[in-house]
Amino acid sequence: MSEETKLRDKLCACGASLFRRGLTFGSTGNLSVALPDGGWLMTPTNASLGDLDPARLSRIDADGRHIGGDKPTKEAFLHRVMYGKREEAKAVVHLHSTHSVAVSCLDGLDCANCLPPITAYYVMRVGRLPLVPYHAPGDEALAADVEKLAGEHHAVLLANHGPVVAGTSLDAAMYATEELEETAKLYLLLRGQRVRPLTCEQVEELREKHALW
Repeated sequence: MSEETKLRDKLCACGASLFRRGLTFGSTGNLSVALPDGGWLMTPTNASLGDLDPARLSRIDADGRHIGGDKPTKEAFLHRVMYGKREEAKAVVHLHSTHSVAVSCLDGLDCANCLPPITAYYVMRVGRLPLVPYHAPGDEALAADVEKLAGEHHAVLLANHGPVVAGTSLDAAMYATEELEETAKLYLLLRGQRVRPLTCEQVEELREKHALW
């Protein structure tokens, strides 16, 4: 089995897992994974992540041209700028997961860091999470705003939209996205309560010893 075939099957399995667990719904969300030749596989436009066909995944070459499979997601530019700014990135996950989107709609967020360091694994897998200003779906002006942040952040939160997360592998991108969603859920559950987040010293220790980005 070729490496590309394995990656096609892996991408579809990840999409199905996200869909089954309610982290994506309808035809929302999109995934991509880097190929050994420098191109990418990407989920097609208007495709449900719960019902992906390995043979119909969009094939993008190293110059960003669509060269095979179905037409790629209209949010392909989000993936392109993440890969362009993060040489170590091998996969990108973008979801409209409920709790992360809910946080992205809140007024008064710290735009430099939307979620507090509630747990160690959030710090290790996500780190700081900046907020990207709102743009209408498919608006390529969003790419410029994501690009400004992607060099220093492998995860960003799109206002009134959802997270975009790059990882050193598809598994790493999935784990970080899942951790972000669970932390968003915790954050919403704890609103109005007295919360004891990790201290600055604890956060720095985790970043120095265990950060996964």
